[in-house]
Parts: sequence; structure tokens; C-alpha cells
Amino acid sequence: MKKATALSICLIVMLFDAWALAQFEGFLEQFGMGKPSGLSESKMVSGLKEALQIGTEKTVQLTGQLNGYLENDAIKIPMPEKLRVLENALRTVGYGAQVDDFVVSMNRAAEQAAPLAGPIFRDAIGRMTFEDAKRILNGGDTAATDYFKPEQARSWPSHSSPRWSRR
Repeated sequence: MKKATALSICLIVMLFDAWALAQFEGFLEQFGMGKPSGLSESKMVSGLKEALQIGTEKTVQLTGQLNGYLENDAIKIPMPEKLRVLENALRTVGYGAQVDDFVVSMNRAAEQAAPLAGPIFRDAIGRMTFEDAKRILNGGDTAATDYFKPEQARSWPSHSSPRWSRR
């Protein structure tokens, strides 16, 4: 359960990473600012924070609903690689429905965990410094994800507790 939850958060970050940066560029163009190099530190950080906030809200909204993970091939959580041999064996002896139920349950757990990630990202965005923003803007494709990884690891235990349910 903890691995599925951690994976959920990483997937959420990856989903909005590129989208948020595109939003930020659009934000800059909207105000005729072009490239971020001519911006003041406060405007640059403010614009990036706004783009990340919007990206976070939209991602949490999309992934935190029924089938938000399960029906999205880009983020659907499949059977873990280490269990694929077992999966094939179980399907062979007639337990395919139970295997499918397990995959569905992992994705449902991620869908339930997604809204819990919102406050973690809002807190991390609120603590973002000029140097952090600069690293994100000048970094590679995973720069925003790289910023959020330690933030998520630090904050996640205080925002969640295991949820167990029986059908």
C-alpha cells in the first residue's frame, strides 16, 4: 500500500511537470514577457508558483476521481513486474478475475491517495525559493519532479495513514 501511494505521488508529479512549465511559458507570453531572463526574481517565482499550483490542482482533480488512474494508460498502475509470473500462473488456473481485481484495487488506492497529495504540493510550492524556481526553469525535463521528490518524501507520512477496506 505504501509503495502504491508513493508511486501515485511520483506519477502525479510527472503528469503535471511538463504541463506546468508549458503553462508558465504561456503565462509569460500573455504578459509580453517572453523568456524568464528579463523578469524580476519575485515575478519569476510568482509565475512559476502559479503555474505549478494550477497544474497540481488539475492533476489532483483528474487523478483523484473514479478511474482517474485505471482508465488512463499513461499512469495506470499495472501488475508489478515481480508478480507477472504469478499473475500468468493464476490466470492459467482460472483466477484471472481475482488478478484483475488486484490491479483495480491498486489503481483505486492511487485514486484515493491523489487528493491527499494536494496539500503536500501546495506546501512545497509555498516554500519554493528563487533558487528553486531557477533550477526548475533552467533544468531538464524532470527539474520540477526533482524539486518535489524530497518535499514529498518529507511531507507524505504526516499527511496520510493507511486506508483499509474490505468489499
